Amino acid sequence: MNCESKQINCPVGTTISVIGGKYKSLILWHLISSTLRFGELSRLIPQATPKMLTQQLRELEEDNLVLRTVYPVVPPKVEYSLTELGASIRPILEAMYSWGEDYLTKKGCEINCSMKSHKS
Repeated sequence: MNCESKQINCPVGTTISVIGGKYKSLILWHLISSTLRFGELSRLIPQATPKMLTQQLRELEEDNLVLRTVYPVVPPKVEYSLTELGASIRPILEAMYSWGEDYLTKKGCEINCSMKSHKS
């Protein structure tokens, strides 16, 4: 994300634009507690096509939220983890999870996504 002097820079809008991609919040959520390979993320987020998952990971990497580590082995090994900035989004994601959990419960809906509570 680049800041231009004539551009409107709204904190909430910025947060939504950085983590608001179709699968970005799910990717970040799964990386909170572990480093994962592409295949592992793909299994955790089966609704994301490989192309879309790759695109979302690249955007998170460009925004310095995700670190992509490539190991020089055959076959290539690539791991994804949160950067320090990426880890700082945890309270926001947890608040969003909690709000959504409450909302779904009040509507009588079952929670049935790959996100699981990080509460101890």
